[in-house]
Amino acid sequence: MKHVRLYQDTPLKINDNRILDEYASHHLAKVLRFPQGQEITLFNGDGHDYKASVLSVKKQCEVRINSCAPNLSESKLNLILAQGVAKGEKMDFLMQKAVELGVNQIIPIFTERCVVRLKAEKLNKRMQHWRKIIIGACEQSGRSVVPELLNPLDLTDLMARNCPHVFVLHHRAQKSLLEFDQPDQATILIGPEGGLSDDEITYTMQQGAQPLLLGSRVLRTETASLAAIANMQMLWGS
Repeated sequence: MKHVRLYQDTPLKINDNRILDEYASHHLAKVLRFPQGQEITLFNGDGHDYKASVLSVKKQCEVRINSCAPNLSESKLNLILAQGVAKGEKMDFLMQKAVELGVNQIIPIFTERCVVRLKAEKLNKRMQHWRKIIIGACEQSGRSVVPELLNPLDLTDLMARNCPHVFVLHHRAQKSLLEFDQPDQATILIGPEGGLSDDEITYTMQQGAQPLLLGSRVLRTETASLAAIANMQMLWGS
């Protein structure tokens, strides 16, 4: 049986008995039909894995925490993705894969060419949805640190945050990753479908962002983001 990893938003301690939350209990008992007595892994975002024995698989599943060990899967590169909000499932896909590739923080960005405009209740629901995707990606990829999802910003607010080593991706840039010195922190900034406008690119460069070219071909936003993350991790991270 495949080993099961589940997120629990609560302190975890060796020798404690815990009742899993509603989602984890349902997944364990109803979806996986997990047998009593077997071991699973819990994590809560503190960077550790907690091995636990399943004591009960009823409506509320109970486990006993047996051991705790540091999870060493995190990259040495502290990587932020500032992503122009894309349509529909593209944004879900982007967040899932960005987490699998090791980003530490995701910042949705509203830019001139964003088709999606979320307000109030719809934005809150989308943020909850994205957080579930991030947690699910951590469970699947073996991470025990949950990347932070910030509330959406516009470009001016993003640049005012003084994010470390901002690389703005666009196909008219001239320098590749191999031409930059290795940082221990980096921020990838990329627009939505249609990319950033010329004025937005100029503005970010005036604020200190460095233009980055990924290759000679024009990439879709979801391709460019993930290619940049993967290449930065290969060169500078894990």
